[in-house]
Amino acid sequence: MMKSVIPLSSIIALRFLGLFLVLPVLSAYALNLKGATNEVVGIVVGGYALTQMLFQVPFGIMSDKLGRKGTIVTGLLLFAIGSYFCAISDDIYTLMFGRFLQGAGAIGAVVTAMISDIVKEEQRPKAMALMGGSIAISFAVSMLAGPTISAYAGGVSTLFYITMFLALGSIIILFKAVPESPRITHTYNKKANLKQIFSNSNLIKMNITNFLQKGLMTFAFMIIPIVLIHQFNWDIKELWKVYLPAMILGVASMGPAAVMAEKKGKFKEILIIGIAFFAISYLIIGNSSSSFTFVIGVMIFFAGFNMHEPIMQSLASKFAKVHQRGLMLGIFNACGYLGTFCGGLIGGIFYEDVSLSKLVIAIAIVCVIWIILIITMPNPAKRRTAYLSLDKYKRDNTQKLHDIAHIDEWYINESENIIVVKYDSHLIDEDGVKNLLK
Repeated sequence: MMKSVIPLSSIIALRFLGLFLVLPVLSAYALNLKGATNEVVGIVVGGYALTQMLFQVPFGIMSDKLGRKGTIVTGLLLFAIGSYFCAISDDIYTLMFGRFLQGAGAIGAVVTAMISDIVKEEQRPKAMALMGGSIAISFAVSMLAGPTISAYAGGVSTLFYITMFLALGSIIILFKAVPESPRITHTYNKKANLKQIFSNSNLIKMNITNFLQKGLMTFAFMIIPIVLIHQFNWDIKELWKVYLPAMILGVASMGPAAVMAEKKGKFKEILIIGIAFFAISYLIIGNSSSSFTFVIGVMIFFAGFNMHEPIMQSLASKFAKVHQRGLMLGIFNACGYLGTFCGGLIGGIFYEDVSLSKLVIAIAIVCVIWIILIITMPNPAKRRTAYLSLDKYKRDNTQKLHDIAHIDEWYINESENIIVVKYDSHLIDEDGVKNLLK
């Protein structure tokens, strides 16, 4: 499992590292470009997320029909080209174009779906946690590396060149280390459709969660450098002083959160704690009279964010069936990127027109409503999976599994010549599944 998942996690981690590297300094950098206004800078900060949102579902569908690897390569090339345009930009609109092009390489859902394809059901929580953890680590590293590299190694353009080479290097990893996805046959003739996904209340709540979490992250990155530089008179070279402790606390919070969620099944509880951290952190940030209390608020925010990040993809995938994963994860990630775009846009529009102290009260109220929403969502039920050889059980007999309440889902892995049956162990055991197929 690890040999397959680590390369894929590396690809997604490198891609997110490229995106995250610029976030700690982007708003301060963009404000100095020709044609910049607060509103346009807000669009630039969250701009890549708009095209990510638009292309998540098409990329997910394309990967389901045409294959994962080719779709991933297409996305990485678009991301690399967009990074190049960002690196050479000398005005705000060229930078905006590059950010939009970066976002057009929408491969997040495709990589997640490929991990789901490759690993067995009982290994999937570990695989998803590994991928989520790699994203969270990329996020943490970027908070320190971005300001440091931009300050001492050629500016923000250097960060975009690094991003471009990370994307191109990821293509090499894809072909050298990642196996092909198995061929899956859904013999029960179900097709993923929007009605199925949008009628699933748990998936709706996860989509809302991803939207709000990513929106608050982008809003944070929008205001942190601006407040520290313009209100507390920090230099851009000093930003590591806020991002380093935030990174340390964020990394420290990931492990316990992932263990509680994946091993103890406390997904909902971890989400609630993280949201409470968001509310507390923003109230501190918005009412800080000194840079010290402001930094404390930032640290609490990123602790909450890093509690969420390792479990988000895993939790969302638990509420979808195998034939829905590409489309469902496309929608899930699209909601997250819509939140990213809105967080930057709202930050740009309201930062000067509405006081930060008033904005954070609104954010805290949203967090309270958000917690109530999560309380109504159950932790995902535990299921067991049977792997049965087609040499022993006839393909035609799989139709007997259709519409049986305690059979969660089933499909045929053509590459390994097995029937995969996911079932409720409280209602039926593996021998009962075998008897249905005889």
